[in-house]
Amino acid sequence: MSRNVYKQIYKKIKKYQTIVIARHVGPDPDAVTSQIALRESIKCTFPKKNVYAVGASVHRFKKFGLLDKVAMETLKPCLLILTDVPNLDRVDDITDLHYQEVIKIDHHPCSEKVSDLELVDDTASSACQLVAELIYNTPLKMNVSIAENLFLGIVSDSDRFLLSYTTAKTFQLVSKLIDDYHLEFNHLYASLYERPINEIRFHGYLGENLEIQESGLAYIKIMPEIINKYNVDLATPSNMINDFNFIKEVLVWVFITYDEKNEIYKINIRSRGPVINLVAEQYHGGGHKFASGARVKTMEEVEALIKELDALCVQYKGN
Repeated sequence: MSRNVYKQIYKKIKKYQTIVIARHVGPDPDAVTSQIALRESIKCTFPKKNVYAVGASVHRFKKFGLLDKVAMETLKPCLLILTDVPNLDRVDDITDLHYQEVIKIDHHPCSEKVSDLELVDDTASSACQLVAELIYNTPLKMNVSIAENLFLGIVSDSDRFLLSYTTAKTFQLVSKLIDDYHLEFNHLYASLYERPINEIRFHGYLGENLEIQESGLAYIKIMPEIINKYNVDLATPSNMINDFNFIKEVLVWVFITYDEKNEIYKINIRSRGPVINLVAEQYHGGGHKFASGARVKTMEEVEALIKELDALCVQYKGN
């Protein structure tokens, strides 16, 4: 990545008095920790600036830091920074925001160019990796809590360094965070992976009811009554999907959760070979080649997506 990009982003941050940092809907730990870490870094560097991390809050992620509740229409002119989101359609909670300029910091394949200034690297493990790179290559400041959030985002999105997006640069940055801020592994891992017993039982339900096709496609439809039975939230399945990697019979696995409030099916897709993001893009989604998501309104669309992924697995095996 050119150092010029880091300098340009720093200059924009320095220019604006008000900065809003947003991420994608249905956030994962990387989305939340990247925006909170960047907010805190900017506030440490420029204490007089107004910096807000926005989006719907998720109870289990409050331990990473609190998000800001602010009247969007009052924040003008402002700079909008997007982390961990490839396009504007998937940004959470900026409907009434009148921003003057946009910066995108993202590690997904670029599906939409949203501004002239973008720090995008689809070989990076996480948005947190890119935020760490930005801070280390500019005068932006860091402290222990910022370093901890960056570490957690990298660990989470790389699935503890198991995924192919983990590179030598990932390990170098993590090593530097650990050395510079004396990070304690056990404490941090507990905050990321500790679960109540109802979630463990829900995890067992997923394994017991996962439908596996001959093609290597596996899927499960998780209806509201199951969410209620196990007393988990709608984000729980997406936070567990990586646990089902390395199943011998499975190439692609899909978790389908129905969101009654928004009347939409939220679909998480993972792969151990077939490229899935192009299929996801046809169903109001997208993502990485091997980790994507989609959102559809009807069960007919869900069935069509499953059919396409099944055919994709058959084609992959044939090749």
